[in-house]
Amino acid sequence: MNTSNTETKQLRFYRLRDIVGDRKKGISGIIPVSRSAWYAGIKDGRYPKPVKLSEQTSAWRSTDIDALVEKLSKGNHDEEDLP
Repeated sequence: MNTSNTETKQLRFYRLRDIVGDRKKGISGIIPVSRSAWYAGIKDGRYPKPVKLSEQTSAWRSTDIDALVEKLSKGNHDEEDLP
C-alpha cells in the first residue's frame, strides 16, 4: 500500500451554530457574522450553500468552510473564488 504525505481529510459537516456561533449557549463561531448576514451571503454567492442531511437538517461541508476561512484569512474576498 502506497502512503503519501497528503492524507485524505475525513469529510465533516458544520451546523449553522458551529459556523456563526450561538451567544446564548456560549458557542463562538468560526466566521463572525450574524445568522441573517450568513444567509444573505449564501444568497449573494459569497458563502457556500448548505447540504440537506434530512428534511429539516442542513449543514455545510467542512471542506467548503475550511476553504472559505482560508480565503478570508488571506484577505481574498472575490466572490468567484469562493466555494
